[in-house]
Amino acid sequence: MVHCYSLIHDDLPAMDNDDLRRGLPTCHVKFDEATAILAGDALLTRAFEVLGDPATHTDPRVRSDLVCTLARAAGADGMVGGQMLDLLAAETPLEIAEITRMQRMKTGALIAFSCEAGALLGKASDSARHALHAYAHDLGLAFQIVDDILDAEGNDEEMGKRTHKDQGAGKATFVSVLGIDRARAQSDMLAKQAVQHLDIFNETAEPLRALTSFVVNRRH
Repeated sequence: MVHCYSLIHDDLPAMDNDDLRRGLPTCHVKFDEATAILAGDALLTRAFEVLGDPATHTDPRVRSDLVCTLARAAGADGMVGGQMLDLLAAETPLEIAEITRMQRMKTGALIAFSCEAGALLGKASDSARHALHAYAHDLGLAFQIVDDILDAEGNDEEMGKRTHKDQGAGKATFVSVLGIDRARAQSDMLAKQAVQHLDIFNETAEPLRALTSFVVNRRH
């Protein structure tokens, strides 16, 4: 729900002004801007309602930890802050370290919560939670690098959304700074690094290893 809300708001005219998402008209195009804003608001608040519900976990401490962790991941120190940096990137040239920070906040923070949430629900050890957090941050950065590559190489029909928009807006990306080949090598390195964080889980982490392979090899 938080991810979907972020896409609805990201597509608004005040943000990326996109008219296509997943091959379909974006929310504000199909309905109107007011509906899109309210739909995003409703999804965000509903997410916290779900996390705070006793049906999610019987332990109130676990529910509180879930709420606080998602709030940090989705807020000013996470996704929203990263989106603000992304908007500024159209006006201010960014170095690779700044692009990395922006994407860790914009994309990586929410992916990190998705992984950590399982550890919180299962009351896992601090070491297990740390390993999942490290895995998710590397995976999130690899995901964004691949996203930049697909934006540069793909087309609207294949991607289900408008492509080449970062280049058109003059935004610095991993591809514009590193080039396609170096960017792809970087995503592969991050994927290998992400998988290494899962060693403590042995075979139980196979789904996460498979997810890593999907992220770096996807075509849309």
